[in-house]
Amino acid sequence: MEKRVLLIAGGGTLGTYTYKELLAMGYSVDVICLEDHVSTDERLRFFKAYATDEYLQGMFAKEHYAAIVNFIHYPQTEEFKRVYPLLIQNTDHLVFLSSYRIYADEEHPITENAPRLADVLTDEKFFAEEKYALPKSQCEDFLKNECASDPWTIVRPVISFSDRRLDLYTHSGTKVLEYAQRGEALLIPAEAKHKTAGLDWAGNSGKLIARLCVNPKAIGECYTISSAPNLTWGEVAEIYEELIGLKVKWGSEEEYLEKNPQIGFMYHYDRKYDRAVDCTKVLNAVGMKKEDFASIREGIQIELEKLKNK
Repeated sequence: MEKRVLLIAGGGTLGTYTYKELLAMGYSVDVICLEDHVSTDERLRFFKAYATDEYLQGMFAKEHYAAIVNFIHYPQTEEFKRVYPLLIQNTDHLVFLSSYRIYADEEHPITENAPRLADVLTDEKFFAEEKYALPKSQCEDFLKNECASDPWTIVRPVISFSDRRLDLYTHSGTKVLEYAQRGEALLIPAEAKHKTAGLDWAGNSGKLIARLCVNPKAIGECYTISSAPNLTWGEVAEIYEELIGLKVKWGSEEEYLEKNPQIGFMYHYDRKYDRAVDCTKVLNAVGMKKEDFASIREGIQIELEKLKNK
């Protein structure tokens, strides 16, 4: 019997590598997304649409999925709680996309049991205004406390770069390429140079998510999604310097914040932290070793080559 996996909002960076890995593993995949993708594999189907309740109900009337990976971010936790029954009733395994950004700066390297920001912070502004790490934690708590007997898995990806987003500290998208092409130095706080980057190639992350979403032993568990290259931001910057000639200005925090006033919580409660990851749990779950994954340098080379050929 054909095993089919549904990726909701799966046409982006992580979704693309997840469905490629699932196809390589022999699964059929449906992808709901807003991107204009065309399939060249009869086992891969794209559905360009918003994943509304009505649209999902139409798909579920035709298919019960072996697994559903939901890439949608819910800034309002109640929205996830509302759609959850519809998802869980139509799959054997639901994967919820949380984030490594939920972790506080209290355990090094980070394990899945490390303290979370939501559990240790006393910053009232964070609890009143933060719309990423906090709702991720709240959705996790809903699953653990109210849905403990259901077949779900929580995954917490680190920053996952691809040709769509070449990340260097808080700089994303194509910014590193644009600065390199102009010969202009990209400003990063000097204190970041020796901090471990919570960063991995999206190809590695997609491989882990794909192998977890069809793994019954992963049900009821949380996993940090990283092959743990654990390079510092300084080392990542050196790779970009070698490959595309990027110049980096290691400046003061004051100068950096003045030129990047919009970064807010992401900077203060993530990028300033040391993000070394212990990937023992996830590698044991999927039966792989660190040697099975590409390095940061190899991942960047792959994505640069893709950009060159576009």
